[in-house]
Amino acid sequence: MKKISLKKLGLVFTTACVAGVMAFALAGCGGGSSSSDSGSADAGSSSETLRFVTGGESGTYYAFGSVIAQHATNEAGVAVTALAGNGSQANVMELQDGNAELAFCQSDVMAYAYDGTNLFEDTGKVDVFSTVACLYDEQVQIVTLDENIKTVADLKGKNVSIGAAGSGVYFNAIDILGAYGLTESDINPTYESFADSANSLKDGKIDAAFIVAGAPTTAITELSTSKPAKLVALDDEHVDSLLKSSPYYSKAVIPAGTYDGQDADVTTVAVGAVILAADSVSEDAVYAFVADIFDNAADLTENHAKYAEVNLEKGASITSVPYHAGAAKYFKEKGIEVATK
Repeated sequence: MKKISLKKLGLVFTTACVAGVMAFALAGCGGGSSSSDSGSADAGSSSETLRFVTGGESGTYYAFGSVIAQHATNEAGVAVTALAGNGSQANVMELQDGNAELAFCQSDVMAYAYDGTNLFEDTGKVDVFSTVACLYDEQVQIVTLDENIKTVADLKGKNVSIGAAGSGVYFNAIDILGAYGLTESDINPTYESFADSANSLKDGKIDAAFIVAGAPTTAITELSTSKPAKLVALDDEHVDSLLKSSPYYSKAVIPAGTYDGQDADVTTVAVGAVILAADSVSEDAVYAFVADIFDNAADLTENHAKYAEVNLEKGASITSVPYHAGAAKYFKEKGIEVATK
């Protein structure tokens, strides 16, 4: 399968990590954090090195995951190495193949893997992982530069990027199109990453692109600063229809002002951004990792804005895949019971 590309963001060495292990700091998203975070898990709680596969460089997984990895390595006594990834499906396979211990994944894709459906019909059921936590919502964002594209129905006959091969974006796009009575054959599909989609929009090669990530998303932010980009909204009737047929979605609103030139709220749907752990990872390591995220989230919003969306209720909200014992231990201490294997 396609190899993960390892992107070096900065070197952070700790006494708890194996010599030569690298932790990755976020480039251009606020840098490091204070070493005085009182809520961090006890340093030295685990000497394991965890490879954390995130997402493409223009997506939220990569940016946020890099900050999470850096802070856990510096403060929680568990060395975490952030890696760029190739989409939710590929991330799950990296766990199965032993190339990573932690992975970001869409909540719908993790359910497909665990049940052996949709994206995993050919590869078969993958159940070597458990849930760590759901961190935030990933909105389905349909971006265009074409003023004539006002609804999803207007995508018929257009050149539309529906996500990189192996990503969950493809199935999200098919679901959204289906809610409006369209199929993949009703558009001229291309299969591109977020960054490539933005470039293709700039160059006039495509008319619209589906991007599923926490808003604001780097690819759209950069596009909207140079071009009059806009988001295509979903109407309530079609959202309700989609939620009935695909209950793993939730209704979402991208507030006005999220992107340059966005002067109104945009209604859409969202899936959850979930961190998974291979079942082989120790309880202590996962506990330290989860504690570092949730105990310090309120103090780290300057490091990455997505920390503002992290809360215990969302973190423990997954029901499709059981939780890792280390995560369950943490949530139980906070008064929340979650299912485990």
